[in-house]
Amino acid sequence: MPKESDRFEDGGDKADVSEETERKRARANTLSPHRGNTPQASPPRFVSVEELMETAKGVTNMALAHEIMVNQDLQVKPTELPEGSLERRVKEIMHKAFWDCLETQLKEDPPSYEHAIKLLGEIKETLLSFLLPGHGRLRSRIEEVLDLPLIQQQAENGALDISQLSQFVVEMMGSLCAPCRDKDIKKLKQITEIVPLLKAIFSVLYLMKVDMANFALNSIKPHLMQQSVEYERNKFQEFLEKHPNTLDYTEKWLEETVKSLRETDGCAAASSDPPSLLPLNVHNHAYFRLLRWDHASNPFPETVLMDQVRFLEMQQEAERLVLLSSVLLIVYTTTGEAISGLPGLMETLKNTVGVMLAEMHMPSFSMQEALATIGEKLCVELSHCLSQHGFSSFSAERETTLKGQISAIIQPDNTVRKLMDSRIQSYLLAALESSQHKTPPSLPGGLAPVSRELKELSVRFSRLVNYNKLVFSPFYQKILQNLLTPGESPSTEI
Repeated sequence: MPKESDRFEDGGDKADVSEETERKRARANTLSPHRGNTPQASPPRFVSVEELMETAKGVTNMALAHEIMVNQDLQVKPTELPEGSLERRVKEIMHKAFWDCLETQLKEDPPSYEHAIKLLGEIKETLLSFLLPGHGRLRSRIEEVLDLPLIQQQAENGALDISQLSQFVVEMMGSLCAPCRDKDIKKLKQITEIVPLLKAIFSVLYLMKVDMANFALNSIKPHLMQQSVEYERNKFQEFLEKHPNTLDYTEKWLEETVKSLRETDGCAAASSDPPSLLPLNVHNHAYFRLLRWDHASNPFPETVLMDQVRFLEMQQEAERLVLLSSVLLIVYTTTGEAISGLPGLMETLKNTVGVMLAEMHMPSFSMQEALATIGEKLCVELSHCLSQHGFSSFSAERETTLKGQISAIIQPDNTVRKLMDSRIQSYLLAALESSQHKTPPSLPGGLAPVSRELKELSVRFSRLVNYNKLVFSPFYQKILQNLLTPGESPSTEI
């Protein structure tokens, strides 16, 4: 039977483990969205509802474990029902009815404390749930003051002081809450009416539950790594046994990577495979290819399908950094020494361009219009800055040249764009290779303005790749045994 506070406290009764982006990821985290295109090795068989439910549960649990490990920003968040939704209206009506009823009971002569005592019982349970094993004194104090049989006797004898008990609860909450809730506790102490106070107490207690869940989540992450790797690997193996064709696209992904490396080294024959086909190098290049993936037409490898949204986001961030660094390089090579070293100018120009490119992957975005606007804005800012520091302002000819060069980077084969793209991709691959030795690569020329964003991207990319390697290494080794020459059997280190 649901508790009173579960139904009527303001904060809601559930917590989402992530924001809308994470919910989209969870919906995308099925292991085989493109299985329909895979040739079947054997005739299809009928699957029972129980088997389907068991498989779905396994995939869901694996996706959740994976999310906890790879999402550094994962947090439990309070549920907020959509404004104007039926669920929200029903909830608000039920809340109001409950608290109105409680207020009516407390105003009776003599007062009726039935619901109030139930709420105090739930408050007591919640406070006790916040305690750690070493909080013996606090536990004894809570048990003593919120002694429900004693409170019931006091109510029957007309000696119950709800206001005093509520103040004790607020003080105890102040002792147990996270620093971020201090303002909420201060507000509670300013409420004098008993029903509004109880209502606000449940709201803050709910937020404290969320804080505690996030604290527990962050605390267990370091201890979950090995268990999570084995858990995901075993769950995937179970799924693979029930669906033998699960690794079709993973095999194709690795095969194309090996082929690409052979062609790059000019060794078409398998008998002359170069050192670049060592398993570690194959895997680094395979994961690096995911940052260049054609998501619209090329099915994603099954082993990394749970992270497809993440790889897409990183791919888009890399593309944004290519354009941002290209524009800034053009500005500084066109303008010359006049603006080099001027305080704050680089950051100002970077912010201007960054804002204009923030939505470059939205369907409604027009790259041509954005680049034209960027050229106009930068010319205005540069002219103002030059005149402010005693230099001659931009001539009409220089403005036209700068705008033209900025607009030209819309072409994928633009020289500056290709140069920045090559350097960023080289840096990300080098960061992935150097992550094994914990030594960050040096930053290529021209990328200093985006160094912070690029380093953050490389850390996210390397962390995600290295975790996936740990989980799926046994499956990759079996595939590579068939792809590499006999003398190059894959080692266990990938």
